[in-house]
Amino acid sequence: MAYSKTHMNIKATTQASLKLASKHYENFPVASILLPRNLRDSIGLIYAFARQADDFADEGNLSPSERITLLNGFKAELDLIKAKKNPQTDLFVALAAMIEAKNLGLDPFYDLLNAFTQDVTKTRYENFGEVMSYCRLSANPIGRLLLKLYGQDSAKNIGMADAICSALQLINFLQDIAIDIKKNRIYLPQDELNHYKVTETQINKKDNSGTWSLMMEFQINRARKLLQAGAPLGLALPGRIGFEMRMMIAGGERILKKLHQAHGDIFNHRPSLNKKDWLYMAYRAATKK
Repeated sequence: MAYSKTHMNIKATTQASLKLASKHYENFPVASILLPRNLRDSIGLIYAFARQADDFADEGNLSPSERITLLNGFKAELDLIKAKKNPQTDLFVALAAMIEAKNLGLDPFYDLLNAFTQDVTKTRYENFGEVMSYCRLSANPIGRLLLKLYGQDSAKNIGMADAICSALQLINFLQDIAIDIKKNRIYLPQDELNHYKVTETQINKKDNSGTWSLMMEFQINRARKLLQAGAPLGLALPGRIGFEMRMMIAGGERILKKLHQAHGDIFNHRPSLNKKDWLYMAYRAATKK
């Protein structure tokens, strides 16, 4: 594919993408300096794509139709790449060059856009199956892209990566219950809230009384089991990429532990990772424990 933009523009866009990745707080490593330079650049571009599209769905005071229009603009750029035509923006010119160089498929990028579009159009999830369907669009594509970049995308590894990514997404949902409700979103399954007699009024009031802790412990245990199901991937991947994966798994475990210790009270004790946690995670990852 021939591109009208210069190599210098692609390099500048890639560097800007890495800067964007470093500016946003994340519980889990993003474009880590532990990874080889060529992988950091690629992951930085993927992160920039996902971050900006996520912001279209979440940030500011845009109307739903305005958000969909912005997301459709990203989809149109993907469509140009798919048609072997030149994208119209610097980000997608750089992304297209990386996708071609690394032989990545476009499906994961389309899946991510579908997830962000769903964030605009769907605010409640009837059951856990619906939540997992969302995770397959919002989280699993990232793991699959990373495995492809690593050259480790066997069917077995993909299955474990899907479990890890979905678990991390579920953990994020638990962390952000109080944040999401302000956006009129609830990712906890409605049938499970009904089972534990937890109401939306209770969530809005930041009320952790009654059976709240029991409901949260159920969610925590399920996310932990899913994370553990994929954990062998951290040992299966070689070298620095294996270390990075073990760091991500350890980060998820730490957040779940904090959620458990707080009895699920995310209203007063939203868990996040501090310096001590990162040192512990590095130790776990280095010793393969």
